[in-house]
Amino acid sequence: MANILVVEDDRNMRLLTSARLSDTYTVETACDGIEALDLIHRGGIDLIVADIMMPRIDGYTLLQTIRSEGYSTPYLLLTAKETLSDKQLGFSLGTDDYMTKPFSSVELLWRIAALLRRANISQSKKIILGDVTVDSEKYAVYTDSRYIELPKKEFELLFKLLSYPDRIFSKEQLLDSIWGRNSTSGEETVKTHISRIRSRLTGISAFRILTIKGLGYKADISKEYQR
Repeated sequence: MANILVVEDDRNMRLLTSARLSDTYTVETACDGIEALDLIHRGGIDLIVADIMMPRIDGYTLLQTIRSEGYSTPYLLLTAKETLSDKQLGFSLGTDDYMTKPFSSVELLWRIAALLRRANISQSKKIILGDVTVDSEKYAVYTDSRYIELPKKEFELLFKLLSYPDRIFSKEQLLDSIWGRNSTSGEETVKTHISRIRSRLTGISAFRILTIKGLGYKADISKEYQR
């Protein structure tokens, strides 16, 4: 499931936009460009939806900064600024799309899907590895002979790792992505959930969740199932 970063200084708009996206994607939020840069540098962000008029670092400057740093992450400006010159500046700095407020949540979802598709970022709700299916609609892992339903957070953690095989995620990244930056849970929560996932999936040989000492975790997919 793709991870979307919503950057918006208005709390109500930030919550509204996040709510409209959270049924389809994993959503992280930042209230300005400074917070957004911190999250982007940590990794794991697949697409950015950003306002323009924000304190400290605005949406234009954030865009210019990440492009200068070499990030090609799909970027969508979602703003009340609607003049042609505003749009021209956004596209000249490297935005991939531009929407004005008020906006249709349906159209926003269409545009995000199109940007992810162009970037070749998977939006699949299922990961299939041989006879093993990891199904995000059922929160389950199943084969012809087994059906294992996982608690929501355990499943989201597993799906996140399997969506980016061989990519190492730190405990902090996983905690922020699955539980949210404002969660009161600590990094030990990630360790506990990883342990439970491994226990529940004993006997599933299509993949393993590996601990990379000092760095975090990654999904290791058996060579016969690698695409």
